[in-house]
Amino acid sequence: MFTTAREILDFVKARGVQAIDLRFMDFPGLWQHFTIPTHELSEAVFDEGLGFDGSSIRGWQAINESDMLVKPVPQTAFVDPFFGHRTLVLICNICDPITGEDYTRDPRNIARKAEAYLARTGLGDAAYFGPEAEFFVFDDVRFDQNQHSGYYYLDSEEGAWNSGRREGVDASGASHNTGYKLRYKEGYFPVPPADSQQDMRSEMMLTLEEIGVPIERQHHEVATGGQAEIDIRYAPLVVMGDMMLKYKYVIKNVARKYGKTATFMPKPLFGDNGSGMHVHMSIWKHGEPLFAGDGYAGLSDMALYAVGGLLRHAPALLAFCNPTTNSYKRLVPGFEAPVNLAYSSRNRSASIRIPMYSSNPKTKRLEFRCPDPSCNPYLAMAAMLMAAIDGIQNKIHPGEPLDRDIYDMSPEELAVVPTTPGSLREALMALKADHEFLLKGDVFTQDVIDTWIRYKIENEVNALALRPHPWEFKLYYDI
Repeated sequence: MFTTAREILDFVKARGVQAIDLRFMDFPGLWQHFTIPTHELSEAVFDEGLGFDGSSIRGWQAINESDMLVKPVPQTAFVDPFFGHRTLVLICNICDPITGEDYTRDPRNIARKAEAYLARTGLGDAAYFGPEAEFFVFDDVRFDQNQHSGYYYLDSEEGAWNSGRREGVDASGASHNTGYKLRYKEGYFPVPPADSQQDMRSEMMLTLEEIGVPIERQHHEVATGGQAEIDIRYAPLVVMGDMMLKYKYVIKNVARKYGKTATFMPKPLFGDNGSGMHVHMSIWKHGEPLFAGDGYAGLSDMALYAVGGLLRHAPALLAFCNPTTNSYKRLVPGFEAPVNLAYSSRNRSASIRIPMYSSNPKTKRLEFRCPDPSCNPYLAMAAMLMAAIDGIQNKIHPGEPLDRDIYDMSPEELAVVPTTPGSLREALMALKADHEFLLKGDVFTQDVIDTWIRYKIENEVNALALRPHPWEFKLYYDI
């Protein structure tokens, strides 16, 4: 772990580093980068930054205010495991070149402000997060949409739909299929040969550890067709945001190395499980966990109030935690995802679960089960923390837990259990109506909220609404 610019410069010289890759995140949530030769890196760059044109970065300034600065953060450095030339990566903060202040639309800056706000409240000095981001690895993906046609096509050698496909030729020249296809919803988790991606996931896991991302486990997930999960050990908010970017980067590039393609799209397959990102969170102070107590499921009053804040603001939170139109193909009542805005110690149909694996106070945490991996992790986790803080400050009690099997509940009983928004548009409108809790401490600004809503409506919600869907032809062509 590096702590100073001088340590970085000494490492570059001693280890023969040939290039420096400077990375930052755009507004919706994709890593961006540019590369400089090592002789361009100096201690002054860490203090003063390097200029670049931000006009083409999604969701950022207009062309007349496009000049921006990147300031590398020494603690984030790692050697890239994929580049041909020895390259040191530095994650950067974005600053305004005129004022020198942190740029308010920089997602990493928003996460940093959320951590600082928690400390200023005196409620705690650390918020730990542990996301469980699922993903698919396919062998082939093709898609297109134009004025007169539109389609997508996915394929995987382990997909249940390929049980009858002729896949190869044996020594006699006859075609064959070796079987061992994972049946729908049965991918959790048989051994190879049914699990065809074990070695690839292990390489992902080991590569992540090599660049400083501690891993707890890797495994196949429920869906057929290459769904997987690799669990990162919990960490503070900003550190976890950095690690989630490394996570996506490594998974996509290792998959590419194997001639495959990885996606964090929440619902790529119809009829099987989508990819969620259950997020575990807790608040600590002076090295002590604050969510452990003698209340329901071993929770403290603070933890219950945090649950209350998350549930109260959940519809608005989903605008950041489930920020794509595809997210709501997963969040459908009666299917695999938790859409019930309630909490429970063991009921996975509730949107907030209290894990009960251990009685150790240090493991006591909340698990918010709605989010998916299409989110910008800095924004999603910052918003979650702000909702929890609001619940604690205002002592928002979450009410009674939902410990019953929802499938045994009558329609009348279910009617009183609130559910998540049914579309991205609904979530964005919820955010428009409920975002004062995010503005506290200037963590999110009104400009950030307005820009997020406008960007998502114009570029995603309306873009999808304007285009015919293939299934509409099935339903309506002969009408």
